[in-house]
Amino acid sequence: MKVLILGSGPNVTQAARWDKTPFDVIVAINNAWRVRPDWDYLIHPSDFPQDRQPDQVETGQRIITYETYVPAQNALGGFVYAGGTMAFTAGYWALHDLKPTVIAFMGCDMTYDGAQTHFYGTGTADPLRADVTLRSLEAKSARLQAMAHRRGCRTVNLSRDPSRLVFARVTPTDLTARVSLNAAAIDDALRLEADTGYMVPSGKYWKEEDRFDPAIIDEIDAAWLATTRP
Repeated sequence: MKVLILGSGPNVTQAARWDKTPFDVIVAINNAWRVRPDWDYLIHPSDFPQDRQPDQVETGQRIITYETYVPAQNALGGFVYAGGTMAFTAGYWALHDLKPTVIAFMGCDMTYDGAQTHFYGTGTADPLRADVTLRSLEAKSARLQAMAHRRGCRTVNLSRDPSRLVFARVTPTDLTARVSLNAAAIDDALRLEADTGYMVPSGKYWKEEDRFDPAIIDEIDAAWLATTRP
């Protein structure tokens, strides 16, 4: 199964013209359901405003909330030293619920440069909020890539723009990509997480951030980044 995940970056509008044929499922994050009407899943957090949600959900479409994606993330290692952004949350949920062989991201670069930070104009950039855990988005994406890799799934980036994602760059018509990860480094990162114990089963890690040491988070991030070096 090949899954396309749409974020709210300015370039996500390119996906409106894509043929759906290469993908089995389209997952929209937050406002990205507006990009194209044939999405299969919409995933959003509990504070996503009601007036930004679709007025009508077609047959076969499904909305995923924290009641579904929090248990899914916990089954894949949980919200460790903060889960990161909704892009990663959607990735973990898709990996658990859909069992994909490919997860392709578009509009999830998380750079927020220029006057237009989102496809609909400007918005609140979740990764840029004051958060002791969001110190390396690259490391968060490396963690998702490694967890997917161990389950026989490739994570790829369809964007051509600067990105915080470490995934291989591909095109909608050619989703193949060779990625060689460091298996020993993945083991080390998982062991470090387990030893640290920065697990938040509720997913509301911001309520426990006082117990997180930035130096330890940096160490874990470095361990995940090391997985990208064969």
